[in-house]
Amino acid sequence: MAATLRARGFAVKVICPLALDLPAAAREGQEQLWDHLHRRIRLSDYHFIKWLRNCAREPREWLAQRPRAAVLREVEAALSSGTDAVLLSAYLDHFHTVRGIGRLAERKGVPVLLGGPMFNLTGVAETWRTLPGVAAVSGGEVEPYLADLVEAICDGNKLARFPGLTFPDGTRTEAAPPLRALDDSYFPDFDDFPWDRYPNRIVPILAGRGCQWDKCTFCSDVISASGRKFRTRGLQSVLVEMQIQAERYGSKDFMFLDLKLNSHPAMFRGIARDLRRYVRGAQWVGTVHVDQRRDNGLSRHDLFAAASGGMRRISFGLESGSQRLLDAMRKGCSVERNEDFLRNAHDAGLSVRCTMFKGYPGETAEDMEATADFLERNSPFVDRIRFNDFMVPLDTPIHRALMEKSSDVEALRLTGMDSRRAKGLYDRRVVDRAYRRAKARALRTVYEINRRPLREMARQFDGLM
Repeated sequence: MAATLRARGFAVKVICPLALDLPAAAREGQEQLWDHLHRRIRLSDYHFIKWLRNCAREPREWLAQRPRAAVLREVEAALSSGTDAVLLSAYLDHFHTVRGIGRLAERKGVPVLLGGPMFNLTGVAETWRTLPGVAAVSGGEVEPYLADLVEAICDGNKLARFPGLTFPDGTRTEAAPPLRALDDSYFPDFDDFPWDRYPNRIVPILAGRGCQWDKCTFCSDVISASGRKFRTRGLQSVLVEMQIQAERYGSKDFMFLDLKLNSHPAMFRGIARDLRRYVRGAQWVGTVHVDQRRDNGLSRHDLFAAASGGMRRISFGLESGSQRLLDAMRKGCSVERNEDFLRNAHDAGLSVRCTMFKGYPGETAEDMEATADFLERNSPFVDRIRFNDFMVPLDTPIHRALMEKSSDVEALRLTGMDSRRAKGLYDRRVVDRAYRRAKARALRTVYEINRRPLREMARQFDGLM
């Protein structure tokens, strides 16, 4: 946004919470025993513990997501200095902060344009459009028309000609189509980022949007504004951007934000092959999908080439060690291929991180035992695991199946919808003792993995991916 608006001649002030000494969110670090105990409580299926958890949920989320006084002071100072419009890029856990900023802007008569990856979902936009100060909620990839949109807001003109907007009165414009010409966008402008407050100087980069597979029943990423339909940039455009950003910000370390960096295998291979000709000594991390395409770009040779080309850490969605459950999720992967990937990536010298969850509809004790067995077999080849409870994201295939009360998902019963966070609320059937024993075994292995230090060559990226 900053690059696009500055190219058009706008004066832009970027407010970054990190510059105000507010800590950034970090992913899995090296765990202590308390982390293991906390996970056991968070994922417990005992009725009493679930009841206590539910009672504590709202206060805990308020404490974690409350608006920070330093941010509100900085916004108020900017509003007092002659700001014409406020642009807020928000995730769904920013609700209270957006409301606080909106109130300040409303008092000054300054319009707020609110945007984010999930605001293309009608139910979400409907909830957020009523926040104070919000002139419009944007649910599209706005790069091609952002400058015109902001100019119209500043001039007080009508916004009905712009796609993907929801207004405070509930009216909306036509849905914004996915952005196809990704190479036409400006390279991001990180001049306002407080690099001096950041532990490691790592530059984010995006080679493509969306996911080639696009079928997982539970995935909310592919229904977001930027995740709809897979689109890729040209390899040279990506490499030139990395070269320019390395020179601008004095860094050779990069984090790819792509949902799946191997959606286009030629991109993954091209980065591994050519990046160090553009940025000498470059290091990088990214997320992939270990699918069953004949060529998914993740062969043993590909992984060794990626490590040789500067890749240091690789992340993927493992989800479960049960083939029956992976098939039910439409993951498009196999237990055997996941195991091969883990061992090949480890042999190549890559640090491997994966995500998993328990509680998918229809999961049985046998499924959880298969997951525990998988983790025990492959523990030496994994550096970090994020193990969560299953969530029902709004408008995903699994959410629609639950709404239709499909027999395949009878183990879960929807009890409500939290549109503010774009997720369904549900009750799960009581699990048996065999399931709890298998889950405890899996969680012990997760802790044994997460308590180990990262591989030396990946520590630069610890807490990021």
